[in-house]
Amino acid sequence: MGRLDPLHFRRELRKQQTKAERKLWTILRDRRLASLKFRRQHPLQGYIVDFYCHRARLALELDGSVHDDPARASYDAERQRRIEASGVTVLRFANADAFEQPEATVAAILGAAASHALPHPVPLPEGEGTS
Repeated sequence: MGRLDPLHFRRELRKQQTKAERKLWTILRDRRLASLKFRRQHPLQGYIVDFYCHRARLALELDGSVHDDPARASYDAERQRRIEASGVTVLRFANADAFEQPEATVAAILGAAASHALPHPVPLPEGEGTS
């Protein structure tokens, strides 16, 4: 069996979201959270993050029990270090946080987004930028 192309792999990940990812996506999708645009299963630095907001340079990761394994924790730490070296902040949440502490999860996301947001793009004056 051949290796999946990256776009196909991301689409498959979107179809196979965990319950926690689905729960958080209902909060993030369609610019519902402070008008921030989040993408699901977005590629960054050769990795795929669960959610990403370019304007805030913010990646969100939801971790299940598989991330408790010491080898996996070491991989996650290196992955996070490489992503953050590119100027992106990575917030990690346990899957349970999406269900048991949604308000605290949202508050952490908003706080990180506010402190790392790029300036909102200014639209071009009428008539400029058209050919």
